[in-house]
Amino acid sequence: MILPYFASFIVFIILLTYEIRKNTRLAKKIDEGFWDREVKANSTRKKSLEHLDYLKVPLESLPFHIENTDLEFLDIHARIQTLADKKIVNLTGLTNTDLKMMYGAANLTLLSQYDQDYTLLVRTLQKWASLLYQKGYPCEAQTILEYAISTKTDVSGTYKLLATIYQNTNQTSRIEELLQIASTLQSAMQKPIVRMLQEFDQHSDLPHS
Repeated sequence: MILPYFASFIVFIILLTYEIRKNTRLAKKIDEGFWDREVKANSTRKKSLEHLDYLKVPLESLPFHIENTDLEFLDIHARIQTLADKKIVNLTGLTNTDLKMMYGAANLTLLSQYDQDYTLLVRTLQKWASLLYQKGYPCEAQTILEYAISTKTDVSGTYKLLATIYQNTNQTSRIEELLQIASTLQSAMQKPIVRMLQEFDQHSDLPHS
């Protein structure tokens, strides 16, 4: 009885050793590939940023007319207006190495700032829309969320809240539009957002309370 168990154990050890060695070789290859790209990226000459897809914040169409003396609202308004004067680019899904290879290492600091401001913008828009929705302004929240999604944001809460508004205001056919946009996201959040919207879409024909 001992021999079969011993033989199985030996086979297990052999397979485990093989997998460890295979994964070690793969990790080494990936690491070498990364450093090869990094060396090339660091030697890439500076390129023009003139043709980047800069965002324009549509201050005239966002609901600043909903006045509120809460400090939270005032802070959001001020932040959005400040960001509107800056150069903002959505670089989600691109690593520093990617950016250096595409635009040159000398542009990395500037590109990082553009992307950081983009992240701050979409998070602020999400916060603003959520506050308006909670205070009974779904139409105004919808306007903000639709602008955010037009920039290809990957903030899952933005898609969820907009899908909720569509569902509650008999605009369920538009959830499919959100799905189409989400499916093109270059982000680790793409699949979770798509799954979440698919659940909304599956229930879009149900009667609303």
